[in-house]
Amino acid sequence: MTTTAAQTGYDRAEIERALTTDGITALKGAFSPEWADRMREDIEAAFEEAIGREGGAVGRGPNRYYVEIHPEQLRGFLDIVSHPWFRTVCETVLGPDYKVLELGFDIPFAAAQNQPWHRDFPSPPETHEGRRLTSLAFNLTAVDTAEDMGPFEIAPGTQWEAGLDWDHQMFPPRDEWPRFESIAQRKYPKRGDISVRSALTLHRGTANHSEKSRPVLVVGVDAPGAGHDEFHDMAMTREFSDSIPEEIRAHLLGRVVDRLEPIVQQHTIEGLVMGEA
Repeated sequence: MTTTAAQTGYDRAEIERALTTDGITALKGAFSPEWADRMREDIEAAFEEAIGREGGAVGRGPNRYYVEIHPEQLRGFLDIVSHPWFRTVCETVLGPDYKVLELGFDIPFAAAQNQPWHRDFPSPPETHEGRRLTSLAFNLTAVDTAEDMGPFEIAPGTQWEAGLDWDHQMFPPRDEWPRFESIAQRKYPKRGDISVRSALTLHRGTANHSEKSRPVLVVGVDAPGAGHDEFHDMAMTREFSDSIPEEIRAHLLGRVVDRLEPIVQQHTIEGLVMGEA
C-alpha cells in the first residue's frame, strides 16, 4: 500500500449525509503526490495507445476525451479499491455486495470548452422515486487543479431530480441552466485527493484556458442490479486476479482472461461530443 497513515473509523453517517445532500464528498491526502504522479504516467501512456485506434478514446467535447482501461494498466489500482475510505463509502451507500466495474480517465486538454450540464446516465426509479443511490463515481486528479485549467463544476442536490423529460433523461434544457449555475460549486482537488459523487448529480467540465491538460481518473461502482456493467468491459489476467486478496477480488466485476485486449469504448455520451455550443 502507498497510502498515507491508515485511517479507520470513518464517519459513515457523515458520508451518507454528504452524498444524499450535496451529492459529493472527498478525502484529502488519501495518497501521496508521488503516487498521483505515477498515476499520471500510466494515464498518459494509456491515452497514447488509445488515441491511435478506433474506439479507443471517445470525445466528451472539443479537446476532451474519455478512455477506459483495464486494472493492470494502472499501478495504483489495488491501492484505490483496497483503501479503507473507498471501501467504507461503497459499503455505506451501496451495501456490502458492491461491484467495481469501471476504470477510466477523462482528459480536458488546452482549449477544452464548457460542457453542457448533464448526468452520466438516466436516473433509475430506485433513485428518483425511492431516494436510494445505486451507483457511485470516484475521481482522482493527476494534477493540482488551478482555476484556469477548467475545473469540475457540480450542482449540489440535483441527484434527486427525476429528469424524465430531459434530452436522453440526462441533459436538462438550456433554460434551466441558470438554476444550476446559481448553486454550482467548482472543485480544486490536489494530487493525492480522492472524491466520490453520485453520477446523477448534475455536473460539467468547464473551459480549460491554460496550456495544460487536466487528467482525472474515474472508478465506477454499482450496487447489485444497477445494470451499468453492460456499458463496460473491464478484464484482468488470471495471474493478476489470483494476486488480489479475496476480500477485494469479490468486489471486482471484471472478466478473467488469458490475454488482455484493448477496450472499445461503449459508454459514449452523445450529447457531450460537441460541447456547450
